[in-house]
Amino acid sequence: MPDLHSILADHKSKRRKSLISTQEHQELKRASTSQIPDIFFDEILKNYKLTRIEIIVLMFLYRQVWCRPNLYKVYGISQLLSHTEMAKTLGLSLEEVHSSLRKLEEYTFIETVRSGQYFVRKYFFKQYDEEFNQTYDDFEI
Repeated sequence: MPDLHSILADHKSKRRKSLISTQEHQELKRASTSQIPDIFFDEILKNYKLTRIEIIVLMFLYRQVWCRPNLYKVYGISQLLSHTEMAKTLGLSLEEVHSSLRKLEEYTFIETVRSGQYFVRKYFFKQYDEEFNQTYDDFEI
């Protein structure tokens, strides 16, 4: 007669299997995070009437420059971006992306280096960069 330990060792629990699949599922859906300076929430959003689309585009560019691997990070410059790909990634029309980019340039949050490449300040404005000792390795537009 088999002993109880060998029976339990061979038994496959349905609960344990579902627990394992739940853990695997949670690992696949791990949230990503980006560091956005508090000045954005405390000053920029409060003092500037940005549309939802302008915020989306600004945060997209900010994350491309400051929160993801970027060879030009020390200069505050984005990689060369396709406007079409940016619109598709953000779920916006190309016209919405273009008008948002123009508006963000008017506010001086970004500056165009060339089409599809942008200078994005770490602290959004020159005075905040100076206040927080942010430099751009002798590059500044």
